[in-house]
Amino acid sequence: MSQDDLTPDPAAPTGVPSATSRANRPPTSPRSSGGTLALALLLALIAIVGVGYVAWRQWKLTHISTVALRTTTGLEDRVNTMEHALSGATNQDTLLMQRLNDADQVNRSLREELLSQDQRVRDLEEAVGRLSEKTLSGQDAMRLDETESLLRMGAERYTLFHDAQSAAQAYALADQALAGVSDGAFNGVRQSIDAEREALVKSQSADRQQLLDTVVQLRNDLPGLPLKPLDEPTTNQDNGVWARIRRALYSVIQIHRDNGAPVDIADARIAREMVALDLAQAQAALIAWDDDACSAALKRVDAGLVAQFDPQSLAVQQARDHIATLGNQLKPSIPVKLGGALSELRNLRAVHALKSEPDNGAAPSGKKP
Repeated sequence: MSQDDLTPDPAAPTGVPSATSRANRPPTSPRSSGGTLALALLLALIAIVGVGYVAWRQWKLTHISTVALRTTTGLEDRVNTMEHALSGATNQDTLLMQRLNDADQVNRSLREELLSQDQRVRDLEEAVGRLSEKTLSGQDAMRLDETESLLRMGAERYTLFHDAQSAAQAYALADQALAGVSDGAFNGVRQSIDAEREALVKSQSADRQQLLDTVVQLRNDLPGLPLKPLDEPTTNQDNGVWARIRRALYSVIQIHRDNGAPVDIADARIAREMVALDLAQAQAALIAWDDDACSAALKRVDAGLVAQFDPQSLAVQQARDHIATLGNQLKPSIPVKLGGALSELRNLRAVHALKSEPDNGAAPSGKKP
């Protein structure tokens, strides 16, 4: 091999063996060719990974820059919005300061008006207080008048009609009326009213309506009560001389006892009417609350039943029992002395009237002209 053969071809690219050198190079083994190929592939793979990594970093930086740009743009927009908002807030603060100044002036005027209104309200409260005092005094006077009228009516009712129940009701109403009086000086009068009312309640007799019902029932039963039987000759036959003379005269002359109870059929109507009249008088006396007259009428009724009616009859006996029961229920009770509470009330009212007159006379003199 000559020197020319070993000289590389100048036209050949650098790093590439010439054809002559390749021809003269001994043939490489397949193992060395595979290692070189693998190395080349590895280097190519490393280069691709490096290029991909660089491209990824470049893309990420570009993305980060884009996001940062967007964020910066958003922040600039927000800053601009905040600047506008601050400008508006400044304007609003200025308006608010103006309004606060105006409100301060209004509040000062309102305060002055409130002070004047407060004085007016105080004057009005004083006037209302004086008016309420006058109203209360007028109401107390009205209640005292009502109490006095009720006490007087209750006493007159008991005096005229002996109606203890109605008088007790009048006293109860008087106590209720006096309870509405604001002055505590009349509490003693209330105690006196309660004492007299309790005495009236204790003095009440039986139920007046029950007594009236009993008398009405007696009047209804009276037509059915049997009278005493007519006089008849005695059944015992006496054969003496006087007995034969009496029997002989009996066929010619008949003598009836006028006050001996037996009556004939013609006088039965009169006997019943007399007893019925006494029962009517008893009923009228009960309605008029006249217990004495009722007791006297019932006694006459009982005497009429004994004299004119059959005492052996069960109906007559029951009627007499009812009359006796009525008489026991109408026993005279201890009279109640009324008028103490009324006198005490009038005395207290007179004392209060005397106390109020100097006060009313001294009030105008204390005022300056």
